[in-house]
Amino acid sequence: KKDKDGLKGKIKVVAQVGLALIVGLMMYWSPDIVARENTEIRVNNVIEQVQYKDQNVKTTKTTIPFVKNNNFDYRWLVSWMGDFADEAVWVVFVLSVILIVTAVSNSANLTDGLDGLASGSSAVIGVALGVLAYVSGRVDFASYLNIMYIPGGDELMVFAAAFVGATVGFLWYNAYPAQVFMGDTGSLTLGGIIGVFAVLIHKEMLLPILCGVFFVEALSVILQVTYFKYTKKRSGIGKRVFKMSPLHHHFQKAGNAGIDALIQKPLIPITEPKIVSRFWLIGMILAVIAVATLKMR
Repeated sequence: KKDKDGLKGKIKVVAQVGLALIVGLMMYWSPDIVARENTEIRVNNVIEQVQYKDQNVKTTKTTIPFVKNNNFDYRWLVSWMGDFADEAVWVVFVLSVILIVTAVSNSANLTDGLDGLASGSSAVIGVALGVLAYVSGRVDFASYLNIMYIPGGDELMVFAAAFVGATVGFLWYNAYPAQVFMGDTGSLTLGGIIGVFAVLIHKEMLLPILCGVFFVEALSVILQVTYFKYTKKRSGIGKRVFKMSPLHHHFQKAGNAGIDALIQKPLIPITEPKIVSRFWLIGMILAVIAVATLKMR
């Protein structure tokens, strides 16, 4: 007898963590994944020039948006360990990669509930990641933006272009009304690729902005489930924050649909194509903001 339910949630999480663990270890220990840290030359407290170290180095630093001294070092999280910090930092880095890849992957999976929503949003994110990879891989642009120079980072733009091309090609048939569906295999993979790509170019701190649509969708599910369990434990009756989660389904329900939720608006349901289009527009705005943060500090 065939099982049409697919893999259980726990098995999916274990697989995600396992793959992210392998990726994190490879990224930390591989001699080919390197960077050149930026050093500011200041005159009268004004940045006159940005220089880079002569040699490529392994680094656990990453770019922080909206901050002038915009490098965050994972080593700082274990600095309290003193002399053992250098030996323990790989654990923090790998755990961070696992968290990032798993979070983005599952968020993309939750977003895949309307025709074209996940694929279109991923294409927008892919374009932004391609731009970030290109400027990080060009020493002149990296120096101008005062960010880490990633040798070979511009080559990742080729992969980003392929990623965007694949998602747009899929979107051609996945747009409303959809003829094909990606399922968990596609959405989890899209999120995983985005997470790994961001870590490779040391821009994972931009993901909350760049993947804002994904994270809001995931947050809506977390809030819904948490509030439902809390109210059921307190009063015996589970209540909802949204009419339905993930968030995109909330907008499909009428405010007078008889669902006891804290947020009833909009009272008139919104059509699926309009919801998807608006989420795409929000994703585009967030992508522009994410790229602009390289200079907005």
